[in-house]
Amino acid sequence: MSILYINDYGVVVGMSDGRCKAALQEQCIASIPLEQLEGIVILGQAQLTTALTEYCLTNGVTVSFFSRGGTYFGKLESTGHINVPRQRLQCSLYDTEFALELSRSLIRAKVHNQQVVLKRYESLRKQDCEAEKKIIAASCEKVKSAVDGMSLLGYEGTAARAYFQGMGKCVDEAFSFEKRSRRPPLDPFNSMLSFGYSMLLREIQVSLETHGLNSYFGFFHRDAEKSPSLACDLIEEWRAVIVDATVMSAVNKHIIRREHFEQEDGKIGIYFTKEGVRIFIERMEQKLSTKIQYLPYIDYPLDFRHAIDMQVVRLIKAMETEDASLYQPLWIR
Repeated sequence: MSILYINDYGVVVGMSDGRCKAALQEQCIASIPLEQLEGIVILGQAQLTTALTEYCLTNGVTVSFFSRGGTYFGKLESTGHINVPRQRLQCSLYDTEFALELSRSLIRAKVHNQQVVLKRYESLRKQDCEAEKKIIAASCEKVKSAVDGMSLLGYEGTAARAYFQGMGKCVDEAFSFEKRSRRPPLDPFNSMLSFGYSMLLREIQVSLETHGLNSYFGFFHRDAEKSPSLACDLIEEWRAVIVDATVMSAVNKHIIRREHFEQEDGKIGIYFTKEGVRIFIERMEQKLSTKIQYLPYIDYPLDFRHAIDMQVVRLIKAMETEDASLYQPLWIR
């Protein structure tokens, strides 16, 4: 299965001869067999033909729209996946003990995975991150006994600040940064993180909605306009493992360089150039296709994309039994 990424202005995406084809100035720049088309991601401005739009809606092919800087606008989707009873159940579990237990589990996994990823890069880059690791470890322990969502937010925030301080020590000097910044990202490293999180959030949101859940009804993240709270919940266990590791690898191996970023006149945000987007998407696709064996209930390797989907199925089982312990987040070693 393949995802078609469109990163050029003026592209027309259509279908003919059993293939999805992208053309720029009447020249074909991409072609994928329709039976292999899993999704279309448009960064910037492009046109979809009516025939292809109808095909995507009929066959469950999600078309997602992003700005060139990675801001997610929305997606084209059919209504065939909507499961009303499942969404009613989802809403009924909001602000319950189930929601708190699930939130503790997700945030503890996030903080643990941050700790492991930081240790790896501390060793690779021969840095000293002992102070940061102690703060993260203490936060991870406190998460287990958090009594409400607000205290969880506090522990998560403390761990995140220490984690990014430590990662700032381990990154290539050309990409040094002091702290996490977003909306807009103020440096290339944060720009990559934001772009990667947007890509990953889309993966999770598509999986949630394919399985009939409402990605805007979360358990840990509070309701917010235009924010898919449930997708924001489930992204936590994957952030460091997928996006942060991809960014660190691309930077420290000099695959992504400073020349792959630009700043628009009169604006303060730093964003990828067109070539930077192409390279980073390629790296993210490689990561999502990497096979792992970290899920405790699976005894065989599967790629990250399918592992995310398996976790969504696991969440549904936990919801249906109202037993949050059935959801076991990714816990790396």
